[in-house]
Amino acid sequence: MSESANDEVRVDIWLWRARFFKTRALATDYVTRKGIRITRNGQTRKTGKAGQRVSAGDVLTFYKAKSIETVEVLQVGERRGPAAEAQTLYRRIDASA
Repeated sequence: MSESANDEVRVDIWLWRARFFKTRALATDYVTRKGIRITRNGQTRKTGKAGQRVSAGDVLTFYKAKSIETVEVLQVGERRGPAAEAQTLYRRIDASA
């Protein structure tokens, strides 16, 4: 299965590939129940749809382990690889900056 021409992927799949969630089902459930904020081109919107597409340059904000995670998507990835590979998919953004 190949990604679309402009390298977009579902947000639940991206969260799973980036290893924020152990299973895709957990990622899907999280997005559906709690929602996630996606900032694209300076506009922020909250979505509760696991099928929402994300691409490189998007900024995602969500709760994880009682803290707020803010990450920039650097690449969508092609698979769920080892942790070292997953860390190349995003860059953490310091909320206090």
